[in-house]
Amino acid sequence: MRRRRRSVYFGPSRPTAPADGISEDHGNEKRETAMHPILRELDTTHAKPAIGDFEVGDTVDVHVRIIEGEKERIQVFNGVVISRTGGGMAESFTVRRLVQGEGVERVFPVHAPRVEKVEVKRRGRTRRAKLYFLRDRVGKATRLREEVRASRVVGGRSGKRANEAVEAPAEA
Repeated sequence: MRRRRRSVYFGPSRPTAPADGISEDHGNEKRETAMHPILRELDTTHAKPAIGDFEVGDTVDVHVRIIEGEKERIQVFNGVVISRTGGGMAESFTVRRLVQGEGVERVFPVHAPRVEKVEVKRRGRTRRAKLYFLRDRVGKATRLREEVRASRVVGGRSGKRANEAVEAPAEA
């Protein structure tokens, strides 16, 4: 005897207006929910201004402040960023590296006071938002393609780049 499938519907029969009067977009775009003004103020005041411009796939050095007894030192954790999750104050990223043939992953909150800075050593080119497939790979298979950024040419000279200073020739 065959079982009959039942369709399950979770949700109201028709869209209703929220109590606070702020409507949400239920389309394919990312939904933004209303945040309480006090939480929004805390979010902006305690957020770090700029920890570093890095993306998933980049090889980074994370400078972490470590307190041992009464001494404080900075320890560098280097590896590949395999994921970024959350948003606002809850945003975090996961860095993976190999230590003596064993994979070590560490999750860092972006706005944590213990994270001093994040230096990008190498830009990786990826087609995924999460690189969890690197956990199953070993050796050279874990390498990612490097992203090459084109440099802008200033003044029509191919020898000078946009970030270098262009000096005018001195006239006698």
